[in-house]
Amino acid sequence: MLAKANRITSADDYRVIVRRGAKVAGAHTVSYMRSRESGTDARFGFIVSKKVGGAVRRNLVRRRLKAVCHEALTDGVRGVDVVVRALPGAAEAEWGDLRAEVIAALARRSDRRGANAVLPGTKGR
Repeated sequence: MLAKANRITSADDYRVIVRRGAKVAGAHTVSYMRSRESGTDARFGFIVSKKVGGAVRRNLVRRRLKAVCHEALTDGVRGVDVVVRALPGAAEAEWGDLRAEVIAALARRSDRRGANAVLPGTKGR
């Protein structure tokens, strides 16, 4: 389970991250990432629509994605907001496939570090 400090709970935060964040698409997920202040905790949010399946299937996918993100936190991911949107094929995806996609997206973020960082003096514009 992700701690409260590691969850995105505000609809406005979701909107900003999805619209302005860097997008990394995979076969089963699309990840949107936006840099935060250096040294702050990473925060994660999940979008799993009814196109993925019924409630049981959606919750299974969401729990798997949460577990991957919790694992990433223990590996030291910091200073980023991430929204992971599950695509319809995520319901049939294996655990390892979902894990590999999210980890690859986070690795690409570290390659592009600072692409969406708030510059000093811009106040997030």
